[in-house]
Amino acid sequence: MGRSPQRDGAGDGPTAVRILVGAYLRRLREERGLTRAEAGDPIRASESKISRMELGRVGFKERDVLDLLSLYGVHDDEERSGVLARVREANAPGWWHSYSDVTPNWFQRYLGLEATATLIRTYEVQFVPGLLQTEEYARAVVPLGPGAAQQDEIARRVRLRLQRQQALSRPDPPKLWAVVDEAALRRPVGGPRVMRDQLEALISIVTKMPNVRLQVLPLAAGGHAAVGGSFTILRFPQQDLPDLVYLEQLTSALYLDSREDIDFYFDAVNRLFVEATPLQDTVQTLERIVDDLDEASR
Repeated sequence: MGRSPQRDGAGDGPTAVRILVGAYLRRLREERGLTRAEAGDPIRASESKISRMELGRVGFKERDVLDLLSLYGVHDDEERSGVLARVREANAPGWWHSYSDVTPNWFQRYLGLEATATLIRTYEVQFVPGLLQTEEYARAVVPLGPGAAQQDEIARRVRLRLQRQQALSRPDPPKLWAVVDEAALRRPVGGPRVMRDQLEALISIVTKMPNVRLQVLPLAAGGHAAVGGSFTILRFPQQDLPDLVYLEQLTSALYLDSREDIDFYFDAVNRLFVEATPLQDTVQTLERIVDDLDEASR
């Protein structure tokens, strides 16, 4: 019988738990040799809904889960109670849900996954990564997104970004390994003063936070491995959660979790780590960009 979605670690967030419960239900269905359509009949659900449940993209109704467990031959009271406990965790709102009025649904999913990740690899071509932005830099970046935002909405989006950053300084912080295109660091977002403060903040972060690694992809590198643009790869502590590639677009996002896609982006980010300036040269590179910015501002 499929392994119950037991807790793998104290850091499980509702988004991760939802995926784990969905994967557990999928394993049970496949072991019984049932199609999604056959599984949907007892709970009056479409094949599409069963698919979304198994992918962890929707919440769960406890009654539906109990009916599915019965259909799949899971009658042990202890196991059923354990699954229901995980369902309640999956349905619990995360801290980011309080910002649902200023974030699209497709980004809400990313926030839940990012909160659970233990390793975040990212390449940014246009901006400093959101997890490393200063408040003033974020305030300059947020209005650049699609749609006209009111000042209070901008302020809430900035607060959300700053709250995300708290994960980097928690007792069990994720590791962040970022490669940032030099052009993004030379683009004076918010003006020279804001950009200078942002660069100084990056120097402080990489000097004081051992869980953050930052490399700069120099302009002199020419063509490079990430020709498709910015991307992020998330790794999780739960053994049943595969690595995930996140690609953000203007009005939507792609979440890639197939082995082929993950291998492709993993190879790309590894090549970026080689093509970028060495880690030990990051501070010197940032200081040189600061000097160039000061010279241009005189």
